[in-house]
Amino acid sequence: MSFDVLKIRKDFPALHQQVYGKPLVYFDNAATSQKPEAVINQIAEYYRTINSNVHRGVHYMSQQATDAFEGSRKRIQEYINAANHHEIIITKGATDSINLVANSFGRKFLDENAEVIISSLEHHANIVPWQVICEKQKAKLRVIPVTEAGTLDLKAFEQMINDKTKIVAVGHISNALGVVNPIKKIIAIAHQHNVPVMVDGAQGIVHDSIDVQAMGCDFYCFSSHKFYGPMGVGVLYGKEKWLEEMPPYQTGGEMIKSVTFEKTTYNELPFKFETGTPNVADVIGFKSAIDYIDGIGMESIKAYEDEILDYGIKKLKAIDGVKILADGAPKAGVISFLIDDIHPYDAGTIIDKFGIAVRTGNHCAQPIMDLLCIPGSIRASLAFYNTKDEIDRLAEAIITVKEMFA
Repeated sequence: MSFDVLKIRKDFPALHQQVYGKPLVYFDNAATSQKPEAVINQIAEYYRTINSNVHRGVHYMSQQATDAFEGSRKRIQEYINAANHHEIIITKGATDSINLVANSFGRKFLDENAEVIISSLEHHANIVPWQVICEKQKAKLRVIPVTEAGTLDLKAFEQMINDKTKIVAVGHISNALGVVNPIKKIIAIAHQHNVPVMVDGAQGIVHDSIDVQAMGCDFYCFSSHKFYGPMGVGVLYGKEKWLEEMPPYQTGGEMIKSVTFEKTTYNELPFKFETGTPNVADVIGFKSAIDYIDGIGMESIKAYEDEILDYGIKKLKAIDGVKILADGAPKAGVISFLIDDIHPYDAGTIIDKFGIAVRTGNHCAQPIMDLLCIPGSIRASLAFYNTKDEIDRLAEAIITVKEMFA
């Protein structure tokens, strides 16, 4: 392949450091990604030059900051092919975006006769908000089961959805197992019943091109920090139809049109859902992340990531006693595994001493771990700056772990 990973790695300063006297191997990308110099420099440049509040100032710096901020919104719209820029709501993260939909949609459309469908593969961020709003509105929460292969049971889903279903909320890619869900099929089934679909795309946008109009989803949520941008920024894409009908999630400055002690009227989209001063510097920094990824090309990134994922799965499966979770299911970016009967935390602690960053535990997806009857897993999550040599180092560390517990 013509993909020059060594050249790309030069753009990420955090990758070039020693951990316990060994070169860092960063395999915790599903938790957060490293940032290229372009993003770091953009944030610093904002604070050096146009640091100012947005939307409310008539002076030069405020206008410059506002133009840059709204330019980021427009860039996000273009990147995911949303129909309108006002369908892009800036939030604090994917979790914040999901809470916005759950609370605003739930207050408007859920009651004691309503049902919400999620799946067994969800991150806690796409479980708990729906549990809370269903309890508050006295609605019923239903869960799509998984097959033995670790994929969602679409036949069961088709039987679950009915006239009471008000919304389906599913993840694009499982953060715990790396399983890629058949989102278009799920959306098609739901839309046959006139049911909207919210997609948790925190992992999805990282590993594939996203076209929300082609996908057909009604909502799509994701975070900047997993997509090589800064922390503290999220995006909610929502179809104008739904955003217009939903009440504001939070209240205060910016989201209002007029305020009297008798009555408040709300601002137009997207500002109806954006309360107070936003994280201006990091929103602008996120645009730099999108520009950086676009400069490489998501098609090239996906092809390279698929290649090293396949290499990693084969390499680890060749080690006696290593079990890959959801092996055989369509995957992206994640190898979730166990080593014999060694507790994931113990194995991860030793692997760390080799300078290799992996994550252990239930990965904020306790229900699927409970269904698999395991305490958690070791997760190596990959990015386009990872290499086959780094996977080889992980394999060597795993062999050492086995020897230590023999």
